[in-house]
Amino acid sequence: MEIVLISALAGLATGLGAVIIFIFGQPSKRLLSGMLGFAAGIMLAISAFDLLPEAVELGSVTGAVLGFLAGVALMMGLDLLVPHLHIGSGEQEGGDPEMVKVGYFIFLGIALHNLPEGLAIGAGYSADLRLGAAIALALALHNVPEGMATAMPLVAGGVGKWKVIGLTTLAGLMTPVGTLLGKVVFAAGSGLVAAALAFAAGAMVYIVSDELIPQSHRFHSHWANIGLVAGFVLGFVIA
Repeated sequence: MEIVLISALAGLATGLGAVIIFIFGQPSKRLLSGMLGFAAGIMLAISAFDLLPEAVELGSVTGAVLGFLAGVALMMGLDLLVPHLHIGSGEQEGGDPEMVKVGYFIFLGIALHNLPEGLAIGAGYSADLRLGAAIALALALHNVPEGMATAMPLVAGGVGKWKVIGLTTLAGLMTPVGTLLGKVVFAAGSGLVAAALAFAAGAMVYIVSDELIPQSHRFHSHWANIGLVAGFVLGFVIA
């Protein structure tokens, strides 16, 4: 259970990102654009340099492509479904429903992303304790800005403080869930791991293309671009 605890601590860094937002107050539009771009850059880099290459290594190019397309298809279906669910309709008056939608999509993407992150921590730990701890530390470092990026559009949309903290924490707790599932998945074979990694990559790339980049340019395109480049570089380093 030691590895599950380490994985949980890494995941809880996502909730810490939301807490930081509330400590420093409502984000400016410039900062919001930059953080949305930052999240987009991180998600693109990790998808391109980490998840997909690992999926190909564990499985095959064909399997990775199919898993990637399945992730895209799921998020596209959710995108069509979300307006009919009226997400954010019950939030505080004066909020921006579009920003609430962005926040929920980031939440879904981070939650999906955190499952294979948990698998990665478990895999590293099974090889060497120090490797597992190093992976967990690296993931914790990038979970903080991911939590901030999830919280900021929700806050801008008028979502309550405790709901935002709860959502970001829940997304982070998918990391230890992934670690627990990893025990079963690794026992079943590397093919399922490869499919899960490619699926998460497809879901994240769709979110970046359909939600993060367009919304990041709503307020301040220059800061959105700076954030995207910074996030991409950081994601590349982490990957």
